[in-house]
Amino acid sequence: GGGGRGDLQGSGARPLAERKGNLQGFCGPSHFQRSPYLSARGNVASLFRGSTEEGYQAYHADKYDEDKNPNGIINFGTSENKLCFDLMSKRLTQTDMNLMEPPLLQYPDWKGHTFLREEVARFLTYYCKAPAPLKAENVIVLNGCGSLFSALATVLCDPGEAVLIATPFYGGITQSVFLYGNVKLVYAYLDSKITGTNTRPFQLTVEKLEKALQDARAEGITVRALILLNPQNPLGDIYSLSELRDYLEFAKRHELHVIVDEIYMLSVFDESATFHSVLGMDRLPDPQRTHVMWGITKDFAVSGIRFGTLYTENQDVANAVASLCYFHGVCGPVQHKVAQLLRDRDWINQVYLRANHARLKAAHTYVTDELKTLGVPFLNRNAGFFVWIDFRKYLRTATFEEEMLLWKRFLDNKVLLSCGKAFECSEPGWFRIIFADKTHRLQLGMQRIRKVLEEREQEILAVEKEQPCQSDQDGKADSTDEVIFVSRHQEPSSASSSNLGDLIGLLQQQMRSSDWLQKNTAEQFA
Repeated sequence: GGGGRGDLQGSGARPLAERKGNLQGFCGPSHFQRSPYLSARGNVASLFRGSTEEGYQAYHADKYDEDKNPNGIINFGTSENKLCFDLMSKRLTQTDMNLMEPPLLQYPDWKGHTFLREEVARFLTYYCKAPAPLKAENVIVLNGCGSLFSALATVLCDPGEAVLIATPFYGGITQSVFLYGNVKLVYAYLDSKITGTNTRPFQLTVEKLEKALQDARAEGITVRALILLNPQNPLGDIYSLSELRDYLEFAKRHELHVIVDEIYMLSVFDESATFHSVLGMDRLPDPQRTHVMWGITKDFAVSGIRFGTLYTENQDVANAVASLCYFHGVCGPVQHKVAQLLRDRDWINQVYLRANHARLKAAHTYVTDELKTLGVPFLNRNAGFFVWIDFRKYLRTATFEEEMLLWKRFLDNKVLLSCGKAFECSEPGWFRIIFADKTHRLQLGMQRIRKVLEEREQEILAVEKEQPCQSDQDGKADSTDEVIFVSRHQEPSSASSSNLGDLIGLLQQQMRSSDWLQKNTAEQFA
């Protein structure tokens, strides 16, 4: 996903009755002060921001700097590529970037300037390996993929309707579809177990999508669309062509729109892995309901430049989204710079992608070698900026409270990670680490992680000595080169408690009923 805040906090569709719960216990005065200046919706938006950003705010107040603040927090939580500033700053300051023509200082077509949309069409035709040239008329340009999720949810769903997504997933999507559109997400829960149909951990199958869809419909929830992340954040999975076709055929059977987020498309850093874009397929099962998004944030390591693009053959959807582009436009001079960047294919292929992939691969190798040394299991993938790590053996009990305590322990030791709850993971104890960073920060951050894990291991051993109980080892570890497993699998428990992770989960679940905003007025928060 391309949202800005970097996923910091947070089977089938669970029945709504199970998902509700008591809001009051989570939103006492210590957590939330209702503002008399805001509407009920404004209070909810404010609450969303406050509860999801504890780690992000701590980081900005105490940011690591090699010289000025060597004991500050190292950010392994926000999904940014910090490896290519030298290449990008050099390219973006070359003379061809500095054009200031009158049209760039005037209102554009809200879909984006024609010169940029033509360039995007050519770029996607080439890098997505489209069988026929893509058309500029099907391209829309916005200020980032978060805005795109928001706009698409608003024009494809009515308030209270839903979009289907597999968990774990980039948590920023929850805000993107909810805050304006009041659209909820329905989850297809994936888990780490290897079974007959699951040949890899957290494998997305049509059966799981079918189950989640039917469970939602049984609750009276109208599901309008499916979101696919490819490459997947936080797992790093890349879907095969046959998997993509299966997911798209499933959507067609149920007349669901498919929103395909391919924002890490060019961040596949190992030759052994092949990315297939939906736009490269010979024949789309339902072209009028297939909408593909991409942006420069991740692949070109410029998350500060807000640029995302939508490709859809459906002109009704294009026009509806374009009417919202008035709120989400990209300024003229930036449109020029992006067009120049995308046009420079020699530089992209010969200089940028070669260097970027080599740097990503080296950083990924460093972090995964450290994890292997520590004996920590992880998903071994070749796309994106992240590794999905199994810290379950460092939880005293398999609960999200324990996961949250471990997350806070890392933060106290000045390293910011993202915990599984932030991605709606169904199993407590999984964390995401961002490795696309400079060597000295990776080394220091991994030292801090090692310290926390070693301390935690000693604490757990001490407790086990005091309270000898039956072993929870269950047989041999799964044998697969995809992930190094620990032999100790802990079952998730649904114990709830008033901590930050559960607060977010509860709020997001409560906001997902269509009449939630009507029933929960600002007065009731008092």
